[in-house]
This record gives sequence, C-alpha cells and structure tokens, in this order.
Amino acid sequence: MIYPIPARLTALKSMPMPNLKAQWRELFETEPPPFNRRHLENRIAYRIQELAYGGLKPETLRRLEALGEHYDSGNITARRIRHDARPIAGTRLVREWKGIEHTVTVLAEGYEWEGRPYRSLSAIARAITGTRWNGLVFFGLKNRRT
Repeated sequence: MIYPIPARLTALKSMPMPNLKAQWRELFETEPPPFNRRHLENRIAYRIQELAYGGLKPETLRRLEALGEHYDSGNITARRIRHDARPIAGTRLVREWKGIEHTVTVLAEGYEWEGRPYRSLSAIARAITGTRWNGLVFFGLKNRRT
C-alpha cells in the first residue's frame, strides 16, 4: 500500500534508524551517508516529494549549474562576488511600515509595488518612507552591517 505523501513525511520523524537507512537505500539506490538523523530525514523527505511532485525547474537547474561553475573556478575574487543579489522573479517581499503592510513582487526586470513598476527596491523604499534607504536593507534581504 502506498501512503499519502504527508503521512510518509510525518512517519520519518518516528522511524527507527535502520528503517530510515533502508528508505535511503530504496530512494537513492546508494548506501546512506554517515550523517546525523536530521540530515537523513530532510534528504529523504525532499526525495519523496521530488519523486511525487517533480524536481527543480530546468531554469533553476541551469542557474545552480552556472553558480556552481562560478564558485568552483580557481578565481578567489570571483567567488567572493555575489552572482545575483536579486531574489528570483515571482518572489513576494513583505514589509510593514508604520502599521501598513507593503508587498513587492520581484519581476524579471525590476519590481512591482502597488501596481507600478520600479527599477530598484531602493526606489520603492523611498516611496514608502519618504527617505533614502538601501532597498535590500529595508526589505530585510541584507544586514545593515554588511
């Protein structure tokens, strides 16, 4: 009998370690790594969902491959440069300011706030507050100290 996905995921928490390792062997067709229980549970849970609902989108895989190539290069300076500070298109950023919740949608080219396009988060932060802000800081994507 095949159990629903949520039930399978819940069962992982109480599953004895030998059974957890057997699940790993079944799902990955390899021996389980010598990591802690939480790691095994998380990876198995991801794999169950991946098989049931599908894996990453091709666009995401390409982006990850490009990032991997970038960071695997021998150029130490290139590794320190952040590839893309922008969140992925479709991401919704929510920030409360003076009791009002503001939602910004990340677009492929820019951002949208209150139905209007903007080129930067800083422009939106300024429109909301009336003062200059680093948009990444205002929306919590970057620490003020970094």
